[in-house]
Amino acid sequence: MEFEILEKKLGTKFKDKNLLRQAFTHRSYLNENPGLKLEHNERLEFLGDAVMELIVTEHLYKDYPEKMEGDLTNWRAALVNAKMLTSVAEELGFNDFLLLSRGEAKELGKARAYILANTFEAFLGAFYLDSGYKPCDEFIKKYLLKNLAGIIKDGSYKDAKSKFQEEAQERTSITPNYKVMNESGPDHEKTFVVGVFLGKELVAEGRGSSKQEAEEAAAELALEVKKWK
Repeated sequence: MEFEILEKKLGTKFKDKNLLRQAFTHRSYLNENPGLKLEHNERLEFLGDAVMELIVTEHLYKDYPEKMEGDLTNWRAALVNAKMLTSVAEELGFNDFLLLSRGEAKELGKARAYILANTFEAFLGAFYLDSGYKPCDEFIKKYLLKNLAGIIKDGSYKDAKSKFQEEAQERTSITPNYKVMNESGPDHEKTFVVGVFLGKELVAEGRGSSKQEAEEAAAELALEVKKWK
């Protein structure tokens, strides 16, 4: 895989090329290539998620001193959710550099989107280890934070969970709570079923490949069940 092409496109230069390669290495690829002296990208994903959250939070805090915590939290959630990260990863051409098993490479749609979002976080984790905080800050500002103006303008930062909470508090004075009802599948490919409750009332259940995704699906359905859309 010619990662130099990606480096040139992004205007970056990794000192540790293996770190860059690891960021794009899916667990499934190692199953078919056991001799490869690399780890998969899940630890880098864990690190990158934290780096991204800090950078985005710092920019929002400094750039919008008049805004309350609630708005900043919603804006951040809209910027760092899987849908947004997938979109940015596709824009950057990450799809062409994924190291996947033959079976995983055939999976498109939702499964591929999830992998791309995770790879974006893994790349950021690798970039942080290789180059430090400031280059990561510039990268996030250039490729992720540029989407904030559109998010604010079209109101898309109000996700289903936020909308359901606003409606529930206004109409019933109850704050919704979420509970994992079931989880299945191997660690790298889990499916979660989450229920959203108003007090003791189970309003709806949602399914997803992460707890966050399942909660969002549950809230979306709950808005329909309650006819609060």
